[in-house]
Amino acid sequence: MRPAGLRLSSILLLDLVLLFCASFSIAAELKTEEVISRHLESVGTPQARKTIKSRAIQGTATYRVLVAGNGTANGKFQFASEGLKSDFLFRINANGFLGEQFICDGDKTSVAATYTDKHRSELGTFVLTQDTILHENLLGGIWSTAWPLLDADARKAKIHVEGMKKIDGKDLIALRYEPKKRTDLEIVLYFDPQTFQHVLTIYKLEPPTTNVGGELAQSGKSVRRYRIEEHFSDFKTADGLTLPNHYDLRYTFEAESGFSKAIEWEVSANSIANNMSIDPRAFQVQ
Repeated sequence: MRPAGLRLSSILLLDLVLLFCASFSIAAELKTEEVISRHLESVGTPQARKTIKSRAIQGTATYRVLVAGNGTANGKFQFASEGLKSDFLFRINANGFLGEQFICDGDKTSVAATYTDKHRSELGTFVLTQDTILHENLLGGIWSTAWPLLDADARKAKIHVEGMKKIDGKDLIALRYEPKKRTDLEIVLYFDPQTFQHVLTIYKLEPPTTNVGGELAQSGKSVRRYRIEEHFSDFKTADGLTLPNHYDLRYTFEAESGFSKAIEWEVSANSIANNMSIDPRAFQVQ
């Protein structure tokens, strides 16, 4: 006969499994509007969200070369957001590389040339050519005062649930985001199925190809693949809003030749200040 303690443990384990399966099923069946609504609830009440007009974030930044090189450099991170405007700044000084700066003034975008010889990094060049992520205020997620899910109807983007996806061993709710203005970028937002917090965005660019005679062809051009991942974690509540305090951006480039490069920016926010007066010069496009 099975001991009572063992029977109790088995029952508890079964209950946990059933609870997980139920939550998984519920999350998988949610409609787009429900996911967005519950995500916004995870951020704060409608009143708390509406009162925020600007945001300034300061923290530490660590830059790492993961593939096609090595090395780590520590620096600072600053982010300013007001309405549709944003200024995203990673600042370091590592062998002539000064970091990254991405600006949107609400209309035009700018990416700084942050090497001492005035050229841009691979990441900077990619963001400049694919500046939808700045125009749509996607970069930085809910840190942005114009995060598109705060007013999805006004953006007129096509947003739809793609069900549950397993990313790095975790089951997440996937929302595909297609801006009103056409882009070749594939943009998918991911949410925790328990909290509905936005924890990941993946941007991918894979040029269209055709298969001719069993060989890959693309008008004589080499195939290149690009990927940006934004990870958000360490959520804390202040001013009635629950926001991430840890941010991780990873950029990967892969060429048909086999060459690839990957870098990472890891940020820990030291302060998140809402409704601060922000110098208009912070959003000036150079």
